[in-house]
Amino acid sequence: MIRAIRGMRDLLPPETERWQQVELAARELFRRYGYQELRLPLLERTELFARSIGAETDIVAKEMYTFTDRHGDSVTLRPEATAQVVRAFLEHGLAKAPGVKKYFLIGPMFRYERPQKGRYRQFHQINCEALGSDAPELDAEVILLLLDILREVGLGQVKLLLNSLGCPGCQVDFKAELKLFLFDREGWCPDCERRRAVNALRVFDCKSAHCQGLLQGAPALVDFLCPDCARHYARIKELLGRFQVDFEEQPRLVRGLDYYTRTTFEVTAAGLGAQDAVAGGGRYNGLIRELGGPDLPGIGFAIGQERLMEVLPPTAAGARRELLFLAYVGEAARDRALALLYELRQQGLAALMDFDHRSLKSQMSLADRLQAAAAVILGESELEEGVAQVKWLADSRQERLPLAELAGSLAARLRAPA
Repeated sequence: MIRAIRGMRDLLPPETERWQQVELAARELFRRYGYQELRLPLLERTELFARSIGAETDIVAKEMYTFTDRHGDSVTLRPEATAQVVRAFLEHGLAKAPGVKKYFLIGPMFRYERPQKGRYRQFHQINCEALGSDAPELDAEVILLLLDILREVGLGQVKLLLNSLGCPGCQVDFKAELKLFLFDREGWCPDCERRRAVNALRVFDCKSAHCQGLLQGAPALVDFLCPDCARHYARIKELLGRFQVDFEEQPRLVRGLDYYTRTTFEVTAAGLGAQDAVAGGGRYNGLIRELGGPDLPGIGFAIGQERLMEVLPPTAAGARRELLFLAYVGEAARDRALALLYELRQQGLAALMDFDHRSLKSQMSLADRLQAAAAVILGESELEEGVAQVKWLADSRQERLPLAELAGSLAARLRAPA
């Protein structure tokens, strides 16, 4: 038997239904906030990610699925979405659209890393990107949108972590002082030995508890912010406070990608262990220019769907789906059930029946195992009287409904507010 590749996994019912519910909720919130969907290819030129993410990040250095295609071009399975959103934005001239350009993308990403709880080599993200404005009000709106999505899908207690990375000008003096701090201490892991010489900020992203301990007392970038960046950061905090959003300032929060500037944030949840972030994002004001476009600012976030599903409460046990099962006795009833199956589906209802001439008892057992809301039973006597027996399986309640009105009546009942 051939099995799935390590770090990849199959999503099967009923888990896929929970994923659909989350994605539907996210799509509805994106609609309210004025976002439009992008559907982009899984493969991109390797240069796109090397230029945008940063050659010294772990993603580019260790984790990308990169190969040479038959024409000799280096291509990569996308490890994240922001860079390719910007690529599509520039390639198709979307900068000409009026106002802030707001997009979302839902789909798989790929990184070669050690599989663990909530982390796979093929993983899925819900991505938000807003391009064209540097206003702190947009930063606050993006954070509110993220929190709205997490609240809508049922995630309970979360913690919002917030920081500012400033602009490139802010980072010059900070990086100089940080390097002095890092080289004054020994015992870094091999990765951090390399990072402190090449890109000192990346040391903050190390997952080693030992290296995190060595960082105690490190300078904080927020102390080096220029007046403009300081005002921008202060305004975001003021707006979050106005909307009664609790947050915790985290001066070491840098995220894992080099394109971030100014605002950066994460949302964490209990139940995921040491790596407890379910979502994160921030500003990337220089990325569009770096990829050959105009000097437009941008901000966005990504929700890790696997991690989110790990911490969402399970669907209530014993909940019945809005599914109807048609059970019959005899050929005439079978033919009428086939017609009724179509009528119910035309009303927008999910309906199934057995085609293999099982006994009524076996059909009812199948309806129960499928967790149908109700079984619609037809036999010779029901056909003669022009009615159907409807058995509501959650409480075994039964009633007789006229066949001529059955589809409309059941549609009204199943769609009625609780």
